Amino acid sequence: MTSRVVLISPAISGALREARFDDRCPLDASGLRRARASAEGLPPGDRAWVSPSVRCRETAEALGLDAAVVPALVGLDVGRWRGATLAEVSAREPEAVSQWLADPDSAPHGGESVRDFCDRISAWLDGAAESPGRSTAVVDPEVVRAAGVRVLGAPQSAFWRIDVPPLTATELSGRAGRWNIRFGQSLERAPGPPDSGA
Repeated sequence: MTSRVVLISPAISGALREARFDDRCPLDASGLRRARASAEGLPPGDRAWVSPSVRCRETAEALGLDAAVVPALVGLDVGRWRGATLAEVSAREPEAVSQWLADPDSAPHGGESVRDFCDRISAWLDGAAESPGRSTAVVDPEVVRAAGVRVLGAPQSAFWRIDVPPLTATELSGRAGRWNIRFGQSLERAPGPPDSGA
């Protein structure tokens, strides 16, 4: 049995625009508009799931998905750093940030380590493989990174090397625990030719 899981990254929000650790803020007007316009580019699926974050739930709704909230898909818990930018945290706690970025087992913010997070998403992905057909999940960018690390068999340090643009689809396909990955297909339609008025 081949399973397909399409991971959709959320539309832009204030937190994403400012490179801020998610502070539960909603999509901004531009992100909401772009998500609605991207609904046509969404591949059809047999079921839909969504991360509990506000930006993911609003993106799923704007895409027209009737998605079930999956608590296991919550983004990386950054503890006391939530709501701050990386630059702000680096200015206050430079050693802690350096340690966190270099050591996947480190969690100086009091939240979740990258290794624990990748293991959590890996366990979820193993369960998702049991669902036949195509599943769509709107998830935070770090969930896409963790899934990429797992599928590629890469070390957790590779987590920081994966960029996940807003409103992109990363497709995982496989069977018996062996996945293939197709990164970052844009859901947004390319602008068409100008209307000739004919």
